[in-house]
Amino acid sequence: MSRWLYAVPCALLAFSIPAFAQSDRQVVESMVTRSANVCPGHSADRTTPTVSAVPVGALRVMLDRGLVMCPDRRLDSDAPAVFYGRVGVFEWNPEVKEGTAVIVQKIDAMTRKDEYPQETLVWDAKGNELKQRTVPAFEAKPGAAVLYRIQ
Repeated sequence: MSRWLYAVPCALLAFSIPAFAQSDRQVVESMVTRSANVCPGHSADRTTPTVSAVPVGALRVMLDRGLVMCPDRRLDSDAPAVFYGRVGVFEWNPEVKEGTAVIVQKIDAMTRKDEYPQETLVWDAKGNELKQRTVPAFEAKPGAAVLYRIQ
């Protein structure tokens, strides 16, 4: 009888925090897989280096919240990083070196605060927010669902 008293809480704990139970490598792989399932611009060559540059703690928060990272070569070099708040998607132009650095920095900052505005945020190559900037709309792969959880 006493074995059950310990086994049940341990089993419940294991299922309640799946992203935190994964190794760092598994967390990176999970985000790359999420990108592959959702992002039309995904390729391992474009996605993996940037996902790997994001702190693992931030990736864990993103996985828990249903946030996605998508490479998008449609973004201009003067506005290479975007957060689509309504759907919880971070996009960057992988061909713009500064865009990769900006999106990594913005993801780290936003996940530390655990604040994700509903509006679309656009950043230039130096990380400055651009107001009144038009960017291509986010479009998921056909049949993909973005499972972003608003707090």
